[in-house]
This record gives sequence, structure tokens and C-alpha cells, in this order.
Amino acid sequence: MRVVIADDAVLLREGLVRLLTESGHQVVAAVGDGDALVEAVVTHRPDVSVVDVRMPPSHTDEGLRAAVEARRLVPRTPVLVLSQYVEVSYADDLLASTGEAGGGGIGYLLKDRVAAIDEFLDALARVAGGGTVLDPEVVGQLLVRRRRDDPLRELTPREREVLALMAEGRSNTAIARTLVVSDGAVEKHVGNIFTKLGLPPDADQHRRVRAVLAHLRA
Repeated sequence: MRVVIADDAVLLREGLVRLLTESGHQVVAAVGDGDALVEAVVTHRPDVSVVDVRMPPSHTDEGLRAAVEARRLVPRTPVLVLSQYVEVSYADDLLASTGEAGGGGIGYLLKDRVAAIDEFLDALARVAGGGTVLDPEVVGQLLVRRRRDDPLRELTPREREVLALMAEGRSNTAIARTLVVSDGAVEKHVGNIFTKLGLPPDADQHRRVRAVLAHLRA
């Protein structure tokens, strides 16, 4: 894959460059601010960009806003955003950009996930392929915020596990591998989940994640 990296922390930026290069990918640009990210995406049209949420000058959400702008200028360009802390509002903003940019891969992970190299590279590949990846901590916070009388209470413990993995953008096959069950068992659980939550089944992975998250935020 051709990758753009945007992070003002030199050590992390260079670490990502080395990790991706050693994994066989090509880093076409490594920058330290939002404006440079937008320019790099427009110039190189990468397969995916890895972007820190907080960058100069205010170190609040410049990286996120630059990612959204890059997706506006280059529709459907895949972006994986990294954050030091869980900010559900950032995940919401990133998801909202999919409608404005016509879809495309998006991801939101905590920086700690980079240490789990195989999982990070898998998430990056899924985003580059047009999928949606959300950090388990984001999913967990959305679940905690649910009101007491919500229909999630009707889900079995196994269905809750499947729902959490669905919200991370996992395919049915990937969920089956994670839970060590058959694909058929996962399909049955997914069907039950959609029925109990009143959501229509959707073969498109990205829309499926958005449907689940929309319900969790309600």
C-alpha cells in the first residue's frame, strides 16, 4: 500500500514509517501538521493515510479536521485516525464525513493499538479496503451510555460480543475466527441482533457499522 503519515510527534511518525516500510508498504509522505496532510493526500492520492487527531497549532482536533478536509477534496480517500484518548465525538465527526465524501474507508483507533502490530496492520488494511474500524474502547463507551430501557438488554452475552465486533468493522468470517465458532453460528447471531434492535440486515459492511452505531448512540 501507498501510505501518508501525519503526526507531529517525530518518534511516533518515524516509528510508523519504519513499521510500514518493513511490512512491505511504501510511505509516500510523512508530515507533521494538518495543512501538509491535506497537500500530501491531494498530491499522492495514497491508498490510506494514518493521522494523529491532535496536531499544531492548538493540539486539539487539527488532524481530524484536516482528515475530513482531505476526504472532501479527494472523495473516498481512506483515513485511519489515531488518538491518545477516547473521544466519541471524534468518531462521530469521522463517520459523518463518509456521507459528505461518498463513503470510503475510515478508522478510529487509540495510539496504544499500534503496539499490537499485527492488529494495527490488519486494521490499516481493512480501512484501505474501504472498511470501517472503530476502537473497542469507543464501542464500549457507546454501550455504557445506553439508557436502561434499551433493547440491548434483550441480547444474550454472545450476541453482545458479536455486536461489539460488528461495530469494530469485523466481517462475519473474522468474528467467527475471533470467537472460535462457525460462520453459520455468527450469521445466526447477526440475524438475531438485527431483529432485536429493529435494524434491517445490510450486506454492505460500512453501512452495517453505521447502522449499529446509530442505534447505540440513540
